[in-house]
Amino acid sequence: MTTEDVLFDHLGPRAHRRIRTVTLWTAAGIAGVVAVVLAQLSAAGQLDPVRWRVFTEWDYQRFLLDGFVSTLRAGAVAVVLSLPLGTVLGLMRLSRRWWIAAPATAAIEFLRSIPLILLIYFFLLGLPAAGVVLPTFWQLTVPIVLHAGAVFAEIVRAGVLSLDRGQVDAGYAIGLTHTRTTTLIVLPQVLRSLRPALVSQVVRVIKETSLGYVVSYPELLYSGKILGEFTGDFLQAYIGVAVLFVAVNIALSQLAEYLDRRSKT
Repeated sequence: MTTEDVLFDHLGPRAHRRIRTVTLWTAAGIAGVVAVVLAQLSAAGQLDPVRWRVFTEWDYQRFLLDGFVSTLRAGAVAVVLSLPLGTVLGLMRLSRRWWIAAPATAAIEFLRSIPLILLIYFFLLGLPAAGVVLPTFWQLTVPIVLHAGAVFAEIVRAGVLSLDRGQVDAGYAIGLTHTRTTTLIVLPQVLRSLRPALVSQVVRVIKETSLGYVVSYPELLYSGKILGEFTGDFLQAYIGVAVLFVAVNIALSQLAEYLDRRSKT
C-alpha cells in the first residue's frame, strides 16, 4: 500500500467523467475567448503582417535585444549584490546580541514595508537634492538591491530557523566556532533547501528592473515603449517584451531544476 492509497481515495468512473466534462467545457470556453479576441484584433488591423515588424526586421529586434541585455545586466548586478546583503542581514537578525539583531530587524522591516518605486524616487530626486548624483544605472540598481536584500534576508532567516538544531550542535561538538558552523554547515544546507524560493526572488528582481522607466534607464520595458511610440505598434512591441521576460523565467526555472537534480546525484 502506497502513501497515496492511504491519503487519497481513487477516483471512480463518475468522477473521471466529471473531470473530462469540466476540462472540455473549460477548453471550449478558452478557445471561444481566444477566437473573439483574434476577431477583434483582425477587425482593427492588428494582425496585418506589416504590424509585426518587431518579429521580422532585425533593426527592431536589435533594439529590443539591447533593452533585454540592459535588463539582464541590471538584474544580474542586483542579484549578485542583494543575495550577500540579505544573507548578512538575515544572520544578523538571528543574533542573540540585541545591538546586532535590532538594527538588522529595523532595516529589514523598513525596506520591506516601503514600495520599491519610492526607493527609486529617493535615489532619483532625494539624493540629488543633497548633492549626491548617481549614474542612471545605479539609481535603478541600488534601490532594487536594498529592497531585494530585505526579502532575501527573510528567506535566509526562515531557512535557518527550519534547520534541525542538531546540525548546529554537531558542528559545535567537533570543535567548530559559531562562524565556521554557520558558513560550513548551516548556510550550504539552507541555500540548497531554499533554492526554489531564491529562484523565485531572482525572477522577481529581474522583473523589478522594468521600473527603469522612472530613471530613463533603457531596460526592456522602456525599450518596448519607445519602439511602440516609433512604430505605432504598441501591442506587438509589448508582446515582444513579454516573450523575452517569459523566456528568462523559463530559463531560470530550468536552471533551478537542473541544479536540484545535480545536487541529488
